[in-house]
Amino acid sequence: MSNFASLTRTRILLALRNKMFFFFSVVFPLGMFFLYAGIFARSNPRAVSYFLGPVIAFNVMGSFWGLSATLVMFREQGILRRFHVTPVTATDMLASSLLANYVLTLPTVSIEVFLARFIFHVPSLGNLFSLAVLVTVGTVSFGSLGLVVASVTNTMQETQVLNQIIWLPLIFLSGATFPLAYLPNSVQHVGLFLPATYLVTALQGALYQSFSVSQLMVQILALAVWAILTFFVAAQLFRWEPEVKIPRKAKLWALATALPFFLFGAWENTNGDILKQAQAAFHSLERPANSDQPSKTAR
Repeated sequence: MSNFASLTRTRILLALRNKMFFFFSVVFPLGMFFLYAGIFARSNPRAVSYFLGPVIAFNVMGSFWGLSATLVMFREQGILRRFHVTPVTATDMLASSLLANYVLTLPTVSIEVFLARFIFHVPSLGNLFSLAVLVTVGTVSFGSLGLVVASVTNTMQETQVLNQIIWLPLIFLSGATFPLAYLPNSVQHVGLFLPATYLVTALQGALYQSFSVSQLMVQILALAVWAILTFFVAAQLFRWEPEVKIPRKAKLWALATALPFFLFGAWENTNGDILKQAQAAFHSLERPANSDQPSKTAR
């Protein structure tokens, strides 16, 4: 256990020295916070509360980019090779990376919540316990996605290309960039097959609609199942040496990580309430502040 703690501390120190990780973990999330709160929400406390969920989702999701790039850089520079000569397993390295990423994510999320409450005067921060659960599950799940990307790519250039391919649908089709209820109806249904949609809608439900963990159980379960699967695949494909190239057939393992959201997406499109909750939140924002409170409809 002491070896794992030392490894995690080393991963935190190495991440803090990495400019790309610092950008996607601190600079980018805070920049998005002020963009949404100051421009999109026009500093209106009620609107800031509505957009706080997507802003924190950006922070949580962005960790996969920094984590994947950092691990690939460590492999190319031979840093992972040095860890390999110590009594450290691939699971230890990946788990410590997730824990370090989680520890580094919490301060930024805390700052965003603090700014929303005391700078933009958001009257209520919703259900903070649900927020804590979602940040934990979301950081682990999207961090595990970063581990898979780092495991299936051979160079930093390839990592950047794959990250872009993954990132764009996640932010534009999930409600992170534009409210999900604002998107065309067909796009809303497609978004239910993306993990980001479950994180964005859940965070918005926790912060704006004060949903409890039980009311967000579908999103939490989907992200948790995905986290376990992606971590397992990453551990199977992990490489210490830059000379070891991953065969193309092995990359099919990475595609298997999308399976949970094919199932959850199919269920939500026919029987679920996620779209209804997102639409209720969006329409409540359009109504006068004193007309009613954000919907707290249970599942």
